[in-house]
Amino acid sequence: MTPTLTPAREATSALPTNSSFAYLASKRAVDLIGASLGLLLLAPALLLVALLIKLEDGGPILFTQTRVGKGGKTFRFFKFRSMVTDAEAKRAALKAESGQLRFKLERDPRITRVGAWLRRTSMDELPQLLNVLRGDMTLVGPRPALPEETAEYDAAARIRLTVQQGLTCLWQVAGRSLLTFEQQMELDREYVRTRTLWLDLKLLVLTLPAVASGRGAY
Repeated sequence: MTPTLTPAREATSALPTNSSFAYLASKRAVDLIGASLGLLLLAPALLLVALLIKLEDGGPILFTQTRVGKGGKTFRFFKFRSMVTDAEAKRAALKAESGQLRFKLERDPRITRVGAWLRRTSMDELPQLLNVLRGDMTLVGPRPALPEETAEYDAAARIRLTVQQGLTCLWQVAGRSLLTFEQQMELDREYVRTRTLWLDLKLLVLTLPAVASGRGAY
């Protein structure tokens, strides 16, 4: 039988096990090369997406939001806008109805027609390559949460903030939004405990078919 850990013991057992200079330097090199190549190769698609968003309702192309990174430091998080322009004003009421800590609805009434396609293909996340270049994020790591969400984290969940937040992660390739919040947190803790450059590269490769399938993307 696996022993039940107290929050303090679980927090200690889940601290990053690979924080060596060699790993972190290699990880940053992969981030810079991957993000730069991604933006270069995807430039035509990014321009097309920007045009489609603008043509649909004339609103802003990018959506920016405050997210929480490593150590609790906040940063401006970029996405292609996939919702109506007053989406944030409507968020509180919808979140209260859902009762979820990590608020995400499968049929969110705020999503635009172009936005629904962007979310199915995960193209709304591509501007985060800029966050990676800026050093706000890494290609592989726990997904960055909102301040109001991290404020409700227990000791076990706060472990995910001991590493840099990422564009893709274990639960992004294991079911995405089909997984419960608890399952997502456990996979994030597993990543923190076992992260290596090989695991990062493996998750980057596995992300491609996961995105192509659209499973759990909404």
